This record gives sequence, structure tokens and C-alpha cells, in this order.
Amino acid sequence: MKEQIELDFSEKEQISKVAKALSSNVRLDILEYLKQKPLNISEISEAVGIPISSTALHIKVLEDAGIVITQSMPGLRGSQRVCALKTDRVTMLIIDESERVFTDNVYIEHMPIGNYFDCQIKAPCGIASEENYLGSEDSVYGFYSPEKSTAQILWFTQGYLEYRFPGMQLHKLKKIKSLEFSFEICSEAPGYNNFWKSDISFWLNGIEIGFFTSPGDFGGRHGKLSPSWWDDNLTQFGLLKSLTITDEGTFIDGVELCPLHLGDYGLRERPYISLKIGVKEDAHYVGGLNLFGQKFGDYPQDILMKITY
Repeated sequence: MKEQIELDFSEKEQISKVAKALSSNVRLDILEYLKQKPLNISEISEAVGIPISSTALHIKVLEDAGIVITQSMPGLRGSQRVCALKTDRVTMLIIDESERVFTDNVYIEHMPIGNYFDCQIKAPCGIASEENYLGSEDSVYGFYSPEKSTAQILWFTQGYLEYRFPGMQLHKLKKIKSLEFSFEICSEAPGYNNFWKSDISFWLNGIEIGFFTSPGDFGGRHGKLSPSWWDDNLTQFGLLKSLTITDEGTFIDGVELCPLHLGDYGLRERPYISLKIGVKEDAHYVGGLNLFGQKFGDYPQDILMKITY
């Protein structure tokens, strides 16, 4: 599953970039080819039938809009630029969240990424606040630091983090329409690697509900929110993912993970809601994970839990 581009009217510059990127038939043709597989600049040039120099300019426009991502990789004659789709969906939000609260019955809880209840971490790993590293890099000790609640980015190769959200609203409300968690996340490679896959799994109240395959550990530009001291050669941003449970099933970004629904998780049986995020030792792609707080990456949010009723 690729990153989704979600726009609202406050992001006029980004709206203009996306609109420009999609306004060219040539660029739409390029996207058609990239839907099938990643290609280098020469392959795209040949497929579309335009010069390499023109192809590079079109790719730059698609990159600036956040629709395509490129990475230099070894080729037969030196390095080559390989291009791939970064997103498979563009949506525009007309009513923002502060307005939506008046039309929907919604309860929202913010969970800082460092406020995990339990963890089991395997190195390489690390954790950092907005200002500096917490503990030594590639050491698990920082995950047990008293300062862990200030974390704005954390990463590990294998293991899990468990978060416990207050469940009082579930007991007060008679009918729950949906339970949703959203967070910014990606794979974890040495430095960064835009094509580094990882199967990231989820558990709700101790029940394993499935995984999504993160397509990469993203870098190549500075994260929109990442502090200036954070090295450009490291992970910079992730994908904003949405995990939703309804009476119809359990979904990630609208795609079904499993058929379990709201009544299957025992949500009213305890005073908290447990969400566990991790990478299993026996996963097909053991590519680690990065989790971002509201002051790192591209999205200004912690882990959000939203109950709609």
C-alpha cells in the first residue's frame, strides 16, 4: 500500500503542485507505466517516446508533487535514477477536522509515540526527541529512559511497541460506528532506502489482525517537520496510515485486513484499548519500522485514536 496524498484548502502551494503534475497527458502516460513497475529514466523515455532530458523534467514535476519518488541505484554504466509511484490516491478535504466535529459524533485521543506501555525491541534501533538522541544509537536502553515520553521518532529492526488508550468513552457510548487509529510510519533501513520493504503487523487487544507491507524507508529530502540537526542521510518521513474497525471488518486505508469486526475485540471488557505495532521475526519482509511523532516527518500528529458513534 502506497502513501496517500490528502489535501485541504490550507495547502494551496501543494494543491498547485499536484494540479500541475496531473495536468499533462505526458505525465499521465508516465504514471500509467509506473503503475506496472519501477523504471529508470531511459526506460520511461523510450516507453513514452520523448527525449531523456524532457523525461527528467516531467519526473521532477511529479517528484515535487509527491506523486513519484526516485533513487539512484547502481547500473551497467554507473548509477541510474529509478522512479516509482509514491502514492496511489489523491484526495482533497473540503471540510477540515475542526468543522467535522459539528456534523459527526467523534471522540479523539492523542498518544505521543514515546508513551508506550510495553516494548520488546531488537537492535539496530534508536529513539530521539525533537532536540537529541535518547541514549546511544543502536542501543535498546534509550527505550527505557525516563525521557522516552519526549520521543518524536523511534525505530527498530524487530519487536513491537504496545500503546494503551483510555477506553472510558467506549463504556459511555451506546453505539460505536467505528474505531480508527492513524500514525506516520515506514520501514527501517541503514540510513534510508526508498525501496526497502517491511511487513508491519498490528494487534488490537492482544488479537493479531494483519499487516501491511511498507514499500520503503523514505529519505532524499528533509522531512517537512524534522528538526534541522537531523542528518539528511537518515530516514526523513513516512506514510500516514489509517487502521479502522467497523461492524463490517478491519481495514487499513480502506483495504480489508481481516473480517474481525467491532464486536470481536472485547473492547468493553477492560478500561483500556491496546494497540500493538511491530515487525515479526518470521515476517516475509523483516525490514523494521520507523514511527514518527508530531514534530518529525511530514505529518504534525502523534498516534491518533478516533471513535465515531
